[in-house]
Amino acid sequence: MRHRGSLERAGRPGERPAAAAATAPIDRALIEAWALFYLGRYASSAENLRRVLERRVRRRVASDDEAVRTARDLIEELVARYRTTGLLDDAAYAAGRAKSGVARGRSLRRIAAGLAAKGVGAADAAAAVAALGDGGNAELAAACAFARRRHLGPYRRAAADRRRELAAFALAGFDRGTAEAVLACADEAAVAALLSGAE
Repeated sequence: MRHRGSLERAGRPGERPAAAAATAPIDRALIEAWALFYLGRYASSAENLRRVLERRVRRRVASDDEAVRTARDLIEELVARYRTTGLLDDAAYAAGRAKSGVARGRSLRRIAAGLAAKGVGAADAAAAVAALGDGGNAELAAACAFARRRHLGPYRRAAADRRRELAAFALAGFDRGTAEAVLACADEAAVAALLSGAE
């Protein structure tokens, strides 16, 4: 059974198109509608938006190579225009992703790898990681957030194997010294003192 609003929503650019709309040609307006819908929901780098739009095109016209080439030119033009107007700003995107990554307990290595996977250039990614403050403080803050999220070290609920906790930090991309500093804390007050001492 369909919901009453499903027919009304079928025409939105981000949702599955109706059968008649699926055969409509891919033009500048359609690609722009897809891009604006995506950017309305998610922050994106220029390269990531390019990949998203190219996937949408390939899904729509999988066997028509000429249509894919034409759409690729339209996508390049759109991405260049969005960069010029400031709608796409890789440096701001990288800074936001890096800041939220530290808050979520991701190591600086993992943050840099995630930015590269999203198509952020090496210079923008390095600048975003460097803007977090000096590397040790940001790495330590991320390690503390990781320990809190995973209930490790001072946040553990029961006795745990120290080797497993060190392995969890290593798998998350933290170096041994940072992991041991966090695991050496007895409680949350010690973590706060560790963080304030690192500033």
